[in-house]
Amino acid sequence: MAWSSLLPAHQHEKTIPLRQLEKWTDWLCDEWVGPFSAAVAFALLYCLIQIVVMALLSHVAGTGVGVDDSEQLMEMRFLSAGYGSSQPPLYTWLAMLAASVVGTSVLALKIVKYGLLAAGLAAYFTAIRRLGYSNRAAAAGMFGLLLFPQIFWEMQHALTHSVAIFCFTSVLLLALVEVEKRRSAIAYAFFGLATAAAMLSKYNIVIFLSSLFLASLSVRETREAIFDRRFLVSVAVAALACLPTLYWNIAHPDDFLAHSGGFGAGQGDSLLETAAFALRGLGNAMLNFAGLPIAIVAVAFFLVARKTVTTPQPARWPEKLLWRTIALALLVTLVVVLVGGITQFRDRWVLPIFVLLPAALAMRFDAIGQRGGKAQATIVFVGAVLAILVLPVSWYMHVNGGDSRGGIVRMDYRSLYDQISADGPVKTVVSSWFWVGNLRLVDADLIVLDDEIPDFARLIREPAVLVLANDREPVSDVFVEMAKAGYAMDTVHRTVEVPQALGFPPRRVTITRLHKKTAP
Repeated sequence: MAWSSLLPAHQHEKTIPLRQLEKWTDWLCDEWVGPFSAAVAFALLYCLIQIVVMALLSHVAGTGVGVDDSEQLMEMRFLSAGYGSSQPPLYTWLAMLAASVVGTSVLALKIVKYGLLAAGLAAYFTAIRRLGYSNRAAAAGMFGLLLFPQIFWEMQHALTHSVAIFCFTSVLLLALVEVEKRRSAIAYAFFGLATAAAMLSKYNIVIFLSSLFLASLSVRETREAIFDRRFLVSVAVAALACLPTLYWNIAHPDDFLAHSGGFGAGQGDSLLETAAFALRGLGNAMLNFAGLPIAIVAVAFFLVARKTVTTPQPARWPEKLLWRTIALALLVTLVVVLVGGITQFRDRWVLPIFVLLPAALAMRFDAIGQRGGKAQATIVFVGAVLAILVLPVSWYMHVNGGDSRGGIVRMDYRSLYDQISADGPVKTVVSSWFWVGNLRLVDADLIVLDDEIPDFARLIREPAVLVLANDREPVSDVFVEMAKAGYAMDTVHRTVEVPQALGFPPRRVTITRLHKKTAP
């Protein structure tokens, strides 16, 4: 292992724990568990543990889920080509599929999230191996992904659509490899499906798609695959799969662009000042997203830099393809940011730029030889250790939720449901924010709406109630949607106290019956 070189000369003989860690790392890098690489088996087991433990914890503690999952609970009750909130529908479709098998539950939500995470990691590993690189390079690429805080932490703690975009960028890379390798109609159809799945995961994938396409045109092997007439199969499959959602977005422009104001476009007194804000915001997002993995990789390489230097092998075409894709993604992002005057960023939005970085670095280390192999082992070790250390913290956050909006997981939704229905059955619950989606964990047939759910007026059914807590979201927006739908509030409001798990004080919630306004 690379880090064993840090030992002083008189301690260079490795201790037993150090030898065991080295053996464990070598096992992850090079060994197999049945048909699976040990690295992939680790990822699959990890995700399975998270599915089981988080579902059990929610059942025992009686807690709900966070913001992103509660939004899915609201939306996965009905099938649609779009669900608003400026997000594509694929994640919700997968959640509906899981719920149809195991019921509307925390288990269904975790199956989707960790199923996508596992599939993305396995596809990433397989793509590197299919390109002819070593098992150790594939393991380093896969575990290198777990060095990104947004992947090893945020995707477990929150996020939904970002998990899908991670998965299907990896699948898309694997599909491109299969097209280059096989050139069959099935391979091209697979590439088209992977492209459609990526597009239906999150819309900023267009940065990755355009960059990968342009980079592919610059490399002979992939250029020949693209100019093959069977590439039309990919185009047709992708277009047909995306067509319903494209039509839905055209028919619902307000829902499609609902969160476009969150980009902070045009903030600044001049074009120069806006550009400065944009570059600073993008730079901070890139540093927050990729700073940790780049630092760890740099340290891993430094630890073996004193070893005998061998002449690196020249970059093969897959490595060139990945580096060019990364460079083009950065360029495309800069153009979009500057032209659009975007000044507000979230770290995860730059995932399409850096998702191929661990693979490209792992390939470069393969070309360096033994020294690169030791650096790869260090990346595998650190990535695996980080993933394991995150486990208990992710369990704690799953049932505790944290401060502010995260606290919605602690509410006793069974108690809230009983108090809502104390005056009679309820078919629809309306609120100003996603948190009430958790009520569908109690009653899967319940219709739960907020002002961002498209076709609000068509979906609402009586008896209906309005439920409001001390949320930061303005209640005026939901009042507007209720008025458009022809509903008004009763003059009598009930304020109830909803218990919270883990000893937290109750939350006060206001409940008001809704009724259809009579025509004048």
